Amino acid sequence: MPPRLRPLLLPILSLSGAALAAPALDTAVRERAEALVRDGKHASLVIAVIDGKDSAVYGFGRARPGDAGVPDADTVYEIGSITKTMTGLLLADAVVAGKARLEQPVAELLPAYAIPAFADQKITLGQLATHFSGLPRLPANLAPADKRNPYADYGEAQLRTFLAGHTLARAPGAVYEYSNLAYGLLGTALATQANMSYEELLQARLFRPLGMASSTTLTTPALRARLAPGHLADGKPAANWDFQAIAGAGAVRSSARDMIAYVQSYMQGASPAQQLAVQPRLALAGEGDGDGVKKIGLAWMLDRVKGQPLAWHNGQTGGYASFAGYTLDGKRGVVVLSSTGREVDALGMGTLRPGSLPPTNGPATKEIAIAPAELAQYAGQYVLLPTFVLSVRQGPDGLLVGATGQPEAPVYASAKDTFFYKVVEAQLVFERDAQGAITGLVLHQNGQAMPARRKP
Repeated sequence: MPPRLRPLLLPILSLSGAALAAPALDTAVRERAEALVRDGKHASLVIAVIDGKDSAVYGFGRARPGDAGVPDADTVYEIGSITKTMTGLLLADAVVAGKARLEQPVAELLPAYAIPAFADQKITLGQLATHFSGLPRLPANLAPADKRNPYADYGEAQLRTFLAGHTLARAPGAVYEYSNLAYGLLGTALATQANMSYEELLQARLFRPLGMASSTTLTTPALRARLAPGHLADGKPAANWDFQAIAGAGAVRSSARDMIAYVQSYMQGASPAQQLAVQPRLALAGEGDGDGVKKIGLAWMLDRVKGQPLAWHNGQTGGYASFAGYTLDGKRGVVVLSSTGREVDALGMGTLRPGSLPPTNGPATKEIAIAPAELAQYAGQYVLLPTFVLSVRQGPDGLLVGATGQPEAPVYASAKDTFFYKVVEAQLVFERDAQGAITGLVLHQNGQAMPARRKP
């Protein structure tokens, strides 16, 4: 086990080059980050705290195996689905420039594609950007040669083939369904319209104007030298992810320095395109934290924590996790980057709203063995919300749990009817009736207990 490492504080320079003050990291968040690294749950963490024009970066763990240095403002990470906020901003930029409309059918930007429709209802750009397109999370013909790098060989030909043969199960605009496919299609459409690659469009419209020199969907030798190696949730090395046609969903690699510039650009005199990107478009009914109903902009999740309106998005690839957000009054922002595929949302929210970090699940949970024949009884669908269902099935090595719009993850037994995740701090407790039949479960996460009934 590596020695406990204190955080390294690195004042960040503004785009004008003036030295900034160093905002403090919430004590509870700092202690949690230290514990996560010490316990081997994250190989490295970088947390950037933004107070208006001031910012600071705190590094935990080790940037690379065998390297005594902690990660810093220029260490590069995969940011995963935070890329979607950039694709959404590219759409907003095109709308403000009069080159696109949110209600415009995506087929108009991709005339060579056969885009599925439902009766006479066509998928619009705005529906792609808000996850109301009716497209599934992933294309059915995604069959990677290397499952450790799932998007690397999914190109334009595969995307066109899937779309041409796909039938929508519901009308666009009817139901929220988080979709990497939709954002990949949106990025492809915007790049095609601009007669550029997705990478070229990002560089031209976002990265170069904001001075984000370490942000790219590609990996040059110079960038790789600063790339923190990724790790699976169990600590084993993970492969980096590469993208083709689905790049708009999660292809960007970036640093804390660049992500501070990105978040601050929203916080300080946001452009008309940025204002459009965080304008509430649709409510995700029933998905709130008690402060109100969560809504979505163009990728950005619009929420309230302790009464404070904020915008946020998270991301995760095979070996990395990320979180970016800011309070809509422009006073506070955060970026969290990890080189382990284990979510960091609690650290992000706890930094945005000091004092809101939920307690952990306590000491490390001990795993017990349950016979495969006994596991079969837990399989089924459990309804948390009308639009959010947990699907439990028996895999070759134990129970696998998926959620609407999310990939499956294994859970491990700690007692009869009690299972825990390793990729997130969450627990499932199954409930039975008087006859011993399983009738539902309770999801315990972030200090909340959320009951779900079992479908007949």
